[in-house]
Amino acid sequence: MTRSPDHPMKLLIVLHHRFELWNAPPWFPEGLRREFPDIDIIHLTSYDGIEQHLRDAEILIAWSLRPEQFKAARKLRWIHSPAAAVHQLMFPELVKSDVVLTNAREVHGPVVAEHVIALIFALAKEIPQAVRLQQQHVWGQETMWRGRPRPRELMGATLGLVGLGSIGRAVAQRASALGMRVIAVREHPHRELPEAVEEVFATSEIGTVLQQSDYVVLAAPLTPETRGLVNASRLAMMKSDACLINVSRGPLVDELTLAAALRKHKIGGAALDVFDKEPLPEDSPLWDLENLLITPHTAGLTEKLWERHYALISENLRRYLAGEPLRAIVNKQTGY
Repeated sequence: MTRSPDHPMKLLIVLHHRFELWNAPPWFPEGLRREFPDIDIIHLTSYDGIEQHLRDAEILIAWSLRPEQFKAARKLRWIHSPAAAVHQLMFPELVKSDVVLTNAREVHGPVVAEHVIALIFALAKEIPQAVRLQQQHVWGQETMWRGRPRPRELMGATLGLVGLGSIGRAVAQRASALGMRVIAVREHPHRELPEAVEEVFATSEIGTVLQQSDYVVLAAPLTPETRGLVNASRLAMMKSDACLINVSRGPLVDELTLAAALRKHKIGGAALDVFDKEPLPEDSPLWDLENLLITPHTAGLTEKLWERHYALISENLRRYLAGEPLRAIVNKQTGY
């Protein structure tokens, strides 16, 4: 793929977020410029002036894009989202277009899976309760043993995965290595079974997975079908000592219904890393639930984040220039 020196291929990076880690560090565009000197790489740290650059950009790296901006980007051929979730880009104009959309699911999978295992250990070994007792200077051995659920082993416990994408598969590998039995539910159950997963069920059979699982992990994308997935009827299917973990997107869970179930001890506990509104409002009833472990959307945090982003994006740029298929392409019809 060649371009005139007077009209080089243009790559526009527009990443602006209040949280420092979500913004590309200065070395990121500098590295791309050194590696791809024939590409005109523009890095904006705010959305000011984006329109003039969008007009002739062929490639865009951004969290989001408004429909009117997309309409003005007539030369755009490829959008890359540094997030795993791309629901904010699923507007009709983009979905119907020939523009290729890729995401960062390969970047986030391993580190989010580590976080899931940390949450499972914390819930199984009652770590939050131990921390509370420590702060009160209380030797709580008997208190922790009398609680429900009691401290327990992971070996032999059943982990139910909702979603078998890059995060789900990475969780399955780690859980299986700990001796857990892993079952899962996904939209296409007859696809090749990952080695670490014992059995896969169709989405219509999610009740079977919920009924069998000691730990239920939500790792599915946010789509119209998964929004509100965990509601009162689904929570009622879970074991009374089972725990729910969500590292996907907040809207998969009906938070008020979950809060009521936890308050009444209808399930053993929960751990949430994502929420319907972020930051979680100060008046949310979730804060005060002792059987709920809250992490503030930190599952994907790692000092290696932008190294991983760079590896994926530079590999895809090489593929794009060579006319080869890109990695991590999003199916715009399904949204993942």
